[in-house]
Amino acid sequence: MKRFTLGALLLFSFALLILLALGARRYGGLEGLIFRVRVEMAERCPKSHPAQVPTPLPTPTPAPSFTPDPTASWTPTPPRPRTPSSTRVPSSTPSPTATPAIALTPVQPAVALSGLRHNWQTWNNCGPATLAMHLSFFGSDLDQEAIRRVLRPNRNDKNTSPQELAAFARTQGLEALVRVHGHPTLLRRFLSNGLPVLVETWIEPKPDDGLGHYRVLTGYDDARRVWIAYDSFISKGVRADEPYHGILIPYDELAQGWKVFNNAYLILYPPAQEPLVRAILGEDWNERAMWERALADARAQVKATPEDAFAWFNLGTDLTALGRYAEAASAYDRARQLGLPWRMLWYQFGPFEAYVAVGRYEEVLALVDATLATTQDVEELYYWRARALMGLGRDQEAKAALERAMDLNPNFAPARDLLQAFDGRPSQ
Repeated sequence: MKRFTLGALLLFSFALLILLALGARRYGGLEGLIFRVRVEMAERCPKSHPAQVPTPLPTPTPAPSFTPDPTASWTPTPPRPRTPSSTRVPSSTPSPTATPAIALTPVQPAVALSGLRHNWQTWNNCGPATLAMHLSFFGSDLDQEAIRRVLRPNRNDKNTSPQELAAFARTQGLEALVRVHGHPTLLRRFLSNGLPVLVETWIEPKPDDGLGHYRVLTGYDDARRVWIAYDSFISKGVRADEPYHGILIPYDELAQGWKVFNNAYLILYPPAQEPLVRAILGEDWNERAMWERALADARAQVKATPEDAFAWFNLGTDLTALGRYAEAASAYDRARQLGLPWRMLWYQFGPFEAYVAVGRYEEVLALVDATLATTQDVEELYYWRARALMGLGRDQEAKAALERAMDLNPNFAPARDLLQAFDGRPSQ
């Protein structure tokens, strides 16, 4: 009996070691596996997060009510402090430069690009994992861990912005453009001309459990109405005994998830291919023109679907990018009243920028605190907490918030620059 018990114990121990080894390999080490186990245990407890992003505070605000104005146009605004993941709109339209005529390949009925190296993301590592796949198309052999160490030194960090991905790609000798208000025809144009497109989308693995997620689109099939995507997380339709060729995402499904992030996308390309990218983008090559068109599209969407929270949120984002903060704040208010997913402000920070700009500092603090109650590991939240505290004259608390942001990500430039200003040191 003792011999049998000892044998069973050894067998159990051996099986446990194998499971630990496989789990550690899947989630990038023992630490990643422990994080995964903690999350699974937490999900079996009663939910502690709010159902939605909190609605505006029931107090008067200095921002006027938003009324759609189709005749309004963009006007330059004074420079503002650098903010995380905000878009820099040029103060004037750059002079056009002559570019060689490019013969674009017409949009094809189906495309399937190859040459990417697929990988399954380690713990919470969607951004670096997806960027590693995208870079591999251009010959890079960097893995997701090398990219993570730069972009996500804190493994619990919930957000890597498209701008951060683009900045990293530029260090690898590529050009990178982040744009919003993309559309299916534009995606097909890029793919038909041999360039994958990284898109930021929303997925819901479980009800009321949505989160942001990157994919690299590598093709499509109009006959079946599906996109082909290299996905680091979703494995639906993937066979372990066959080479990876991507997953299939129905057109309507991608459209629903993409609009949550204002149809944001990232294009990588070698410098020699700039004429090709300019030709594909057309007027959207110019950032100001892109935002103006985005604003017009957002107005039309709000008019067509006035009960769509994401349409109002995207309108707020476009207005914020153009420096029209009072209108943006009202648009964000309406989005929050209609109801936004509880993780929305883990990834997008336009409401904080707009509210700070119009002096709604107490509301920023309340919204930051409500979001921090769901996660402590988003450095941008502490940055915006600092900006609101500065507006209230609470500088020492603001400095502490900036130091916390730097603890989470020492490479986070907006917090670093503002902290250096506190210390009287010039930014580097």
